[in-house]
Amino acid sequence: MRVLSVVGARPQFVKLAPISHAMDAAGGIEHIVVHTGQHYDPLMSDVFFRDLSIRPPDENLGVGSGAHGAQTGAMLAGLEPLIQQHAPDWVLVYGDTNSTLAAAVAAVKLHVPVAHLEAGLRSFNRRMPEEHNRVLTDHASDLLLAPTEVAMQHLAHEGLAERSVLVGDVMTDVLYATRDRVLAEGLPLPEGVEAGKYHVATLHRPDNTDDPERLAAILDQLAALAHPVLLLVHPRLRALAAQHGITLDQGAIRAIEPLPYPELVAAVSRSAGVITDSGGLQKEAFLLRVPCTTVRPETEWVETVELGWNVLVSDELGALRAAVERPAPAPTDATPYGTGQAAAAVVRALRG
Repeated sequence: MRVLSVVGARPQFVKLAPISHAMDAAGGIEHIVVHTGQHYDPLMSDVFFRDLSIRPPDENLGVGSGAHGAQTGAMLAGLEPLIQQHAPDWVLVYGDTNSTLAAAVAAVKLHVPVAHLEAGLRSFNRRMPEEHNRVLTDHASDLLLAPTEVAMQHLAHEGLAERSVLVGDVMTDVLYATRDRVLAEGLPLPEGVEAGKYHVATLHRPDNTDDPERLAAILDQLAALAHPVLLLVHPRLRALAAQHGITLDQGAIRAIEPLPYPELVAAVSRSAGVITDSGGLQKEAFLLRVPCTTVRPETEWVETVELGWNVLVSDELGALRAAVERPAPAPTDATPYGTGQAAAAVVRALRG
């Protein structure tokens, strides 16, 4: 069996790692990896392949950043000949980025079966480009690899139950493996912070970064926190802050470069909490049993909210500081995202 994986952004590289390792372990699978180049900064791309022990991509389109239409179109044009050249049995797409949608459309047009990893997630926020990417990819795909029971329910509601398989969440696989390695190696914390007395923050979604007043209001709340805030600055955020004339380093905020994945897991696991608008980091915080505050009106990972480990703050930004400094949630041993065996289930599903 030949599987062609298409990835292009940091969360997809993390998901690729357990899939790649599971395919190697299963044997009899030729796995071709295509990197679209959607994330091209070394800290957002190259280091993940190194730190997660993934071999370098077989192909790299080098598309880079751009408007949604131009970026997705460039990916489509680049992917079509590669799919024809490699003639895979499956094109495997990951998550909800422009790379995901472009690969699904390219494969469908060539009548190559598409499998969508992380199918069925819904925010029901039509302003999010990721929501359109998810829905369109699910309806184009031949095999829907769902991470949770809630995702399976969404797919059934949309008439896609017959194509859907519950496999669990591959992010759980890689996070648990990385957590165990980090504990064994004893990775140090970023300089100048104490365990349990700092927060980790990320901001990248246009709804939070493109409006200078909203971005400034979020930063004001973070700057007022009692403990230091390690703000991991996505290149897009740094560019927009400069454009808006907004200083990122202020008050409690320490603006630093994005961390390699093992260092990120080490930093989150020993923090007092996470503040983010990232889907993946919400879930990683929950799996590490670290409180999370999400600067969005909704989340795809509703279980994190239902179990009390995630609080959403959006319209009332003045409540952000209080949400971050809220009392610790009740302990839980719930495993809504599986126990770390999702990648093997994906391989079984692909083999039929």
